[in-house]
Amino acid sequence: MSNSVFKALADPTRRQILRMLNGRPEMSAGEIAEAFEISAPSMSHHFNVLKEADLVSTRRQGQQILYSLNTTVVQDLVGLLYEMFGKDRVRRQR
Repeated sequence: MSNSVFKALADPTRRQILRMLNGRPEMSAGEIAEAFEISAPSMSHHFNVLKEADLVSTRRQGQQILYSLNTTVVQDLVGLLYEMFGKDRVRRQR
């Protein structure tokens, strides 16, 4: 797990984008951007950080870019967090 994943998750806007994509097959960049009151260049930056961390996958359809959650990386992250902070670990530290 690279540090880019944790950098991506450090920002509330990027966490919200991931929540929006959760459980949906795809969303266009425009659909996602409508939920935020920030500039297009700022949205583009957030998308790029998420792509660099491999948390989202992209697909071009005509002039639209469609985003989807990269569930493999998210599952790896959840597994790592559970390993770090799971119930058994908390019990052992007491």
